[in-house]
Amino acid sequence: MTFIADAATDTLPKLLRRNMQKFPRQPGMREKEGGIWQTYTWRDCYTHVGDFARGLAAAGFKRGDKLSVLGDNRARLYWAQLAALSLGGMSVPLYQDSIASELAFVLDHAEVSVVVAEDQEQVDKVLSIADKLPNLRLVIYEDPRGLSAYDQPILKSFAEVEAMGRDFAEHNPGYFERELDKGGASDVAAIAYTSGTTGRSKGALLSHANMIATSEIFQKIEHLARGDNWLCYLPMGWVGDMTYSLGTSMVSGATCNCPESPETVQRDLRELGPNMFLAPPRIWETMLTGLQVKAADASWLKRNVYRHFRELAERRELLKADGKPIPAWTRFGYRLGEIFVYGPVRDQLGLRNARACLTGGAPLGADTFRFFRSFGINLKQVYGSTEACGLVALQGDNEADPNTVGRTVPDTQVRIAEQGEVLVKGPGVFLGYYKQEEATRDALTEDGWLRTGDAGLFDPRGHLAIIDRAKDVGKLTDGTPFAPQFIENKLKFSPFIREAVAFGDQRPFVAAMIAIDMNTVGKWAEDGSLPYTSYMDLSRKPEVARLIIAEVEKINATLPDVTKVRRVVLLSKELDADDAEITRTRKVRRGFVAEKYAPVIRALYDGANEAQLIMEITFEDGRKSQLTSTMLVHDVAPLEPAVSGRMAA
Repeated sequence: MTFIADAATDTLPKLLRRNMQKFPRQPGMREKEGGIWQTYTWRDCYTHVGDFARGLAAAGFKRGDKLSVLGDNRARLYWAQLAALSLGGMSVPLYQDSIASELAFVLDHAEVSVVVAEDQEQVDKVLSIADKLPNLRLVIYEDPRGLSAYDQPILKSFAEVEAMGRDFAEHNPGYFERELDKGGASDVAAIAYTSGTTGRSKGALLSHANMIATSEIFQKIEHLARGDNWLCYLPMGWVGDMTYSLGTSMVSGATCNCPESPETVQRDLRELGPNMFLAPPRIWETMLTGLQVKAADASWLKRNVYRHFRELAERRELLKADGKPIPAWTRFGYRLGEIFVYGPVRDQLGLRNARACLTGGAPLGADTFRFFRSFGINLKQVYGSTEACGLVALQGDNEADPNTVGRTVPDTQVRIAEQGEVLVKGPGVFLGYYKQEEATRDALTEDGWLRTGDAGLFDPRGHLAIIDRAKDVGKLTDGTPFAPQFIENKLKFSPFIREAVAFGDQRPFVAAMIAIDMNTVGKWAEDGSLPYTSYMDLSRKPEVARLIIAEVEKINATLPDVTKVRRVVLLSKELDADDAEITRTRKVRRGFVAEKYAPVIRALYDGANEAQLIMEITFEDGRKSQLTSTMLVHDVAPLEPAVSGRMAA
C-alpha cells in the first residue's frame, strides 16, 4: 500500500504543519479578490488554521463534531475544514448551489454543529432552516458585506472566531498542537455526500488514510510537485475537490488557487495558466461550444483557416489513435496549425502550461475528447467514485482513449462481477455510509470489494472501459444492447444541445428528450432575425426544431442503423438540479425523470405529435410553482417497416 502511517504526517493537518516547517515562505494558497491575486504562504495558512481551530475550541467544538463549509472556493473555507480536522472533527462540505431543503437534509443527517458560509446569500439559506437543525450551534460567515444588521446570537464572522482563537491561546497554551497530535490515519476526515442519482444522498465516511493514500497515488502518477499551480473552482461538496484540491495540495505542496467567482473562472484560468487542470464533461462541452460559436462568428478567412486546421488535427489524431504513420504533409501542416490555431486556442483556454488535463465524474463524448487531444491538450480520462475518493483508474499520457478510462492505479484492484459490475478494492475505499448500515452492507461485498454500480469491462490492453451505470444498461426489443450515455454524449457534441436523455430499453427504437443550449440557440436565432421571448418560446419554434433535427441527423450518421435516434422532443425548460432532474454534478436522475416525464415518453413511442405536461418547478429561494407546457414531438429518421410495425403495436 502506498500510504505509510507515519505518525508525524498521517492526517491532513499534520501535512499542513510539515509544509509550514519545510517551506514556510512558499505559496500554499492564492485567492483572487478585487481583481488581484492574494498569496498566502504555508506559514500564513498554518497560522490561520491554528487561530480558527482555537476559536472553534473556544466556542465548544470538540473531537467528533462536524463542520460544514458552504460557498464558492475560498481559502478560508479550506482553512475552516483543516481547523475542524485539527481538533479531531469532521468536514461535511456542501454544494454551494443547493437549495434550502437539500441543505436541511444533509446538515440534519450529518448532525452538523458549525456551518462556515461564504456570504450573505449562503447565510440566509442556513438561517432559514436553522429551526430544523437541532445540532446547529454556530454559523460563521467569510464575507461580511450585507450582514452588519444581522443580530442572531449564533452568527459570527470568520475574523471574530480567529480573534477568539488568539485569546483562547493565551489561556490554553499548546492546546491546538496537542489536539493536532492526537489525530490519526484512521480518523474520519470527511463525510462526502453522494450525488444521489437514485434517491437521497448518502454520506460516505472518508478517513485521513483514504484521502492521503489516494492523493499520494495521484501525485506519483502525475508528478505533481511543490509550486505547481492547481485551480480550485470545482464544487467543494464534490469528492473531486476534496481529493484533488485539498488532499493533493497537502501531500505534494502544490498551490491551491481560488478564482474570484464562478463568473470569472475562464478569465482567471487564462491568467493563472495552471500546471494541471481537472474539469467534468460539462466544462469541456461548454469550452467546445464557445470555440465553435466564436469560429462561426469569425470572418470568412479566419473561419476557413480554423476549419482547415481543425480537420487536419482530427485526421492526425485518428491516425495516432489507430497506430498508423502520419504522412509528412500532415506533420508539416500540423506545425503550421500550431502557430495559427492550436497554440492560440490553448492560450485562450488558459491551458498552454498544463502538462495534463483530466476529465472525470461522468463519461465525456468521444468527439469532444478527440477535439481537445487533437489541439495539443493532454486530455485524459480519470475514473473514480465518492466511495473510492474519486480515483480508481487513470489514463497514461500516451494511452489516452475516449473509449476507456485507462489502467487501474497502483495499489488498487478492479474486477468485473458476473453481471458486469465494476468492483474495487484499495486504500481509497471508504469506511462506510454514515448512519446507514444497510446501505453500507449493500455497497460492500463480504470480502470487502466496493460495488461501484457501474457496468464495465477490460479491453485486450488491460484498460478499463465503463459502459454506463449498470442499472441503466439495457436492450432494445430486438436484443440490441443499449447504453443511453453513449447516445447522449454523441448528442451533446452539438453546440446547440445542452442536455439529452435517451430512451430505448425494452423499446423498439431509440428516442430522446433534448434540452437546447439557450445561449447558442438564442444567438443563432438572433443572427437569423428570429424573435423569441423565453426558453419555452424558443424551443417551440419550427426553425429551432429543424436546426436540432439536422444536428441529430449528423450524429445519426455516425451510429449503427438500429441505434439511430428516431424521434425527439424539445423540452420546454432545461433540466435542473433544483427540480431534482439532475444531480448537483449534472448526472441525470433517470428514474425520477422517467416518472416525471412519463407523458412525454409515451408520446415518443405512441406516434403522437405532441405531449402535454404539468410539472412542478423550484426557484432558487425554494419556492415552488407549476408549469404547464405542450411539447412537440418530431420524427428524425424514417422508421424501418419492422420498427414502425412494432411502434404501432
